[in-house]
This record gives sequence, C-alpha cells and structure tokens, in this order.
Amino acid sequence: MCLAIPVKVVSIVDGGDTAIVDLGGVQKEISLALLDDVAVGDYVILHVGYALSKVDPDEAEKTLALFAEMNAVVA
Repeated sequence: MCLAIPVKVVSIVDGGDTAIVDLGGVQKEISLALLDDVAVGDYVILHVGYALSKVDPDEAEKTLALFAEMNAVVA
C-alpha cells in the first residue's frame, strides 16, 4: 500500500528544485521537480520524496488531524 501525505513547505532550496517540509515537527528535504510555483507556506502532497501536487491548506489540515486522531486511537 502506498501513502501520500500532505506536508507544509517551510523553505525552498537549490533554486526551487527542492524544499524543506514539515510534518509534525519532522523536517525533510523533498523534490519539487514535478511542480511549478510552490511557495513557502504551501501544502503539497508528498510521496516517496516527491511533491506530487499542491493542496488546499484547509483540506491538508483536516487530513493531518485525521491522521493524528487515528494515531491516538492506535497508541
């Protein structure tokens, strides 16, 4: 099973080819090769190190809240 998750862009690096994203305090460098016009503060869908698409911030927050809720039930 594959999982793509929304993450928030906290900085753009390497002339816009990569970004640092944050997911619950974990920061990771990802590729922006598949997208144009990504800015700091945007949410993107992340899958295997690549941003696949931009996503509405409200929808991203709802999805992240659901993941947190599921984690609380399992823990």
